[in-house]
Amino acid sequence: MPPASPDFSSSVKLKYVKLGYQYVVDHFLTLLLVPVMVGILIEVVRLGPEEIVNLWNSLHFDLIQILCSSFFIIFIATVYFMSKPRCIYLVDYACYKPPVTCRVPFATFMEHSRLILSNNPKSVEFQMRILERSGLGEETCLPPAIHYIPPKPTMEAARGEAEVVIFSAMDSLFKKTGLKPKDIDILIVNCSLFSPTPSLSAMVINKYKLRSNIKSFNLSGMGCSAGLISIDLARDLLQVHPNSNAVVVSTEIITPNYYQGKERAMLLPNCLFRMGGAAILLSNRRSERRRAKYRLVHVVRTHKGADDKAYRCVFEEEDKEGKVGISLSKDLMAIAGEALKSNITTIGPLVLPGSEQLLFLLTLIGRKIFNPKWKPYIPDFKLAFEHFCIHAGGRAVIDELQKNLQLSAEHVEASRMTLHRFGNTSSSSLWYEMSYLEAKGRMKKGDRIWQIAFGSGFKCNSAVWKCNRTIKTPTDGPWEDCIHRYPVHIPEVVKL
Repeated sequence: MPPASPDFSSSVKLKYVKLGYQYVVDHFLTLLLVPVMVGILIEVVRLGPEEIVNLWNSLHFDLIQILCSSFFIIFIATVYFMSKPRCIYLVDYACYKPPVTCRVPFATFMEHSRLILSNNPKSVEFQMRILERSGLGEETCLPPAIHYIPPKPTMEAARGEAEVVIFSAMDSLFKKTGLKPKDIDILIVNCSLFSPTPSLSAMVINKYKLRSNIKSFNLSGMGCSAGLISIDLARDLLQVHPNSNAVVVSTEIITPNYYQGKERAMLLPNCLFRMGGAAILLSNRRSERRRAKYRLVHVVRTHKGADDKAYRCVFEEEDKEGKVGISLSKDLMAIAGEALKSNITTIGPLVLPGSEQLLFLLTLIGRKIFNPKWKPYIPDFKLAFEHFCIHAGGRAVIDELQKNLQLSAEHVEASRMTLHRFGNTSSSSLWYEMSYLEAKGRMKKGDRIWQIAFGSGFKCNSAVWKCNRTIKTPTDGPWEDCIHRYPVHIPEVVKL
């Protein structure tokens, strides 16, 4: 029998073929121009000194032409630099670390649920099943008012939680950056569910006696993606206000939003949401360039609110007994997938290398012309980013994005560990993930970070950062006393 023909996939290392293809496509212009420049240089070298002098003398320079050319070059350069957007730097940020007294182990959470819902054992069983599969650990925290039986979600208690979380994060930011309250030109506070009067931004201004001409904004009702919306708003404001500092505070106040009813769709947030908050300092000052940790590259926002299902998939309403809660639709993951698809369609051309864009385009043309059943090509976003910060909304969210974006376990490690240690801290979860990567010593100069967040409405927002300098492993922060224990193994089900 003649020997069988060798298997192509085993005889040729396709990995190196793909790497060669990516290098050729991504450096196509360089590979094209370098031979041309080398050829010109060789021809110039071949010319003798007299020929070069004669060639120079043969050129005729007219004074008017020189002046017009100079004016044109200066005009083009002025227009370019005037229209070029200002660089926005993330100088530093601080995350709130709840005290040990607020810790809610599984046993405590379930005991409280049994006492609060003593007349509804099925709801208690449902919460237990959710908690077993949630991916949360034993060290997540809830505010003091929720530790009472029954909980005491008063306005005073909610304000108390807001003051502790926000002021602690702000104090840490002032300490880390040396920023003085009078140096803040723009203040943006986002909190989705708790919107008191006066606003939370006014509360910060009153506490730190900020300037009377400060530009303050308070964002509410925008869900877990409001943190990146605040970053986008700060970026726009810093484009029109030169030499300014902007502080963004992202948090979610849990106290007034603990649901005590029977609706299962409204009991889910009780199992997932926990205390948390972050304060971020952004600046467009050139003097901050050297010490800033990151530079903002892109912000892409996608809103699917025109669709009724997307609009109502995360909805605050009353149940049949008149108790207010946040209802999560069964279609949430499907709607999040559609929002993510729209978002990456927009951000892909901005960040993906030419090799991936070409493969995607060729596959798209092939499906349209030759065979609609061809499997669509999913771009490899790992070529565009070194780190991924996926909103720690829940285990299902992280699993779905890891699958759709074809990410490794290491790429989603920061998201899973943040969910395990702190729970779903809403809009601030992205900053706990960034802090995790820094605590692990993984942030190097030039690294690109992709933050992805989802929120009610329904929204999917992305922010792309570039590491401005190699970041030393911090000695403080929310992970200081536990980073040595992470990453931890998270089982599929934790039996309670």
